[in-house]
Amino acid sequence: MKKELIELRVNGRTYELAIESSKLLLDVLRQDLDLTGSKRGCDESSCGACTVLVDGIPMLSCALLAASCEGQEITTVEGVSEHGSLAAIQKAYGDWGGSQCGFCTPGFMMTVKHLIAENDEPTDADIRAALSGNLCRCTGYEQMYQAIKSAIDAERRGSGVAQ
Repeated sequence: MKKELIELRVNGRTYELAIESSKLLLDVLRQDLDLTGSKRGCDESSCGACTVLVDGIPMLSCALLAASCEGQEITTVEGVSEHGSLAAIQKAYGDWGGSQCGFCTPGFMMTVKHLIAENDEPTDADIRAALSGNLCRCTGYEQMYQAIKSAIDAERRGSGVAQ
């Protein structure tokens, strides 16, 4: 199959790649760039495990052609850390036991990163609505919600570090 040359900007770095025009962003991230945080959790674009930010908006990387993302800023969970330190959401997940197996965690973190950027005082209903496209098969979600609230509080205080 014929390959085309594209340029992707991922986590602040620019990559020039020769890929098939039908290749999904998730596959480029995992196979070509070795960024394995985003996961393929289903085959129907419904679980959210592959969520990345494209120009700051949460998108399912398993439903996007990589070539369609040329010229846009892509952020994966690997790009969430702040100046070499864990971001508030990453630290809070660890502190609060926000995940069990961790498979869905990157997708949740990317969705929460967008929520925090868009709404510095989300209500419980706002949090639940934002996360409605992400599924976790292990937890009861409560530790996850506590971690998210902790991260939001840390961001609101401007510390970027969850307490």
